[in-house]
Amino acid sequence: MEFYSHLNGYEWIKFHKPDLWTEINEVIASVDASLYKIKVSKEKTMRGKLLYSPVELNAALKKRFENKHWKSETTAYWVTSDAKLIRRTLTMGAKEQKKEIEDAGFEAIRSYNQTDFVKDRVAVEVQLAKYSFIAYDLFVKHLAFFVGDKIDLGIEIVPMKELQREMSSGPGYYEGELYNLIREGRGVPGVPLILIGVAP
Repeated sequence: MEFYSHLNGYEWIKFHKPDLWTEINEVIASVDASLYKIKVSKEKTMRGKLLYSPVELNAALKKRFENKHWKSETTAYWVTSDAKLIRRTLTMGAKEQKKEIEDAGFEAIRSYNQTDFVKDRVAVEVQLAKYSFIAYDLFVKHLAFFVGDKIDLGIEIVPMKELQREMSSGPGYYEGELYNLIREGRGVPGVPLILIGVAP
């Protein structure tokens, strides 16, 4: 396992919630990836090869997080077509947002984000499938929960290249996402994060 601390995410959890960091590490360590190398590839370049199953790995992690009382959570908010109005309502609660938008004469459109696991103001997303979802998690989902005052820290679990190359094409991987995160600059996204890479 490797990890990267963005905006002091690791330092925050080690100081404020060390038990949660221990739990996350225990969950990851408890999954024997070799048990989930069961997917028979149908891809042209790997036809017939046994690959790690993202669905089964996700299910194994989900069960273990739930056993430690981590739960899925949704944050709802209202959007509209007016940028100035969105800036004004961004930090309001959902009911206030809707009223402010409608009072200004615009349509209030309900939107929401759902995260895999939340416990004690820490969110964990496990992304072993599509690379495009990792950027959404890092730059939209964790930020939405942070701005909505639901979390203080977002954690993203992705495969290391060592694991990803033994999966179907499509998943992102730690080394590439680390590059993308660092390329954005020190303050972007504006939410404390820990990017975790897992390997067999």
